[in-house]
Amino acid sequence: MGGADAVLERARASLEAGDYRWVAQVVNHVVFAEPDHAGARELQAAALEQLGYGAENGTWRNFFLNGAKELREGVSGTPTTTASADIVAHLTLDQLFDSLAIRVDGPRAGSEDIVINWTIGDERYVTTLQNGVLSYLAGRHAGDAAASIRLAHPALIKAATGAASPQELVAAGELTIDGDGSSLETLLSLLDAPDPNFAIVTP
Repeated sequence: MGGADAVLERARASLEAGDYRWVAQVVNHVVFAEPDHAGARELQAAALEQLGYGAENGTWRNFFLNGAKELREGVSGTPTTTASADIVAHLTLDQLFDSLAIRVDGPRAGSEDIVINWTIGDERYVTTLQNGVLSYLAGRHAGDAAASIRLAHPALIKAATGAASPQELVAAGELTIDGDGSSLETLLSLLDAPDPNFAIVTP
């Protein structure tokens, strides 16, 4: 489109014409290409602000206005707890293993090959960490697992959230490990902590 200045010139005309969505979209490309471009940040903020003022849905209004605030003032994070104990306690086992899978740091875990059998109450699972990806299967165990772990659902939540270490759970009698006990520690060490202070509209 001829560079950042040309994009902003066209976008300013579109802003005056009331085409706020197009302005927010096209100027976002400039913001990602040149994050410190003050003119682009302000123009996108102005478009998002207008979208916020016109939004009848409270959730969308908050998204737009928070995006404008971030462009002008930086990332402000959230004052709320995004993973409260009450919410985590009601996750199903599938949801809990899904939450672990999305937290795996792929590049750091790329060379690991870890298979773990889990017995959680009456449920059986097997997790496999290969090529930086954690996958699981319900209702079965693997014959080549590095370790077999037995624990209750609340103990799994403690381990997954970092509320207690595997050693603490073993000492409390809430977890037993047969096989290579370090495999669980390695798996947990490859999980990234959730970051609630993520950017909404900036790189």
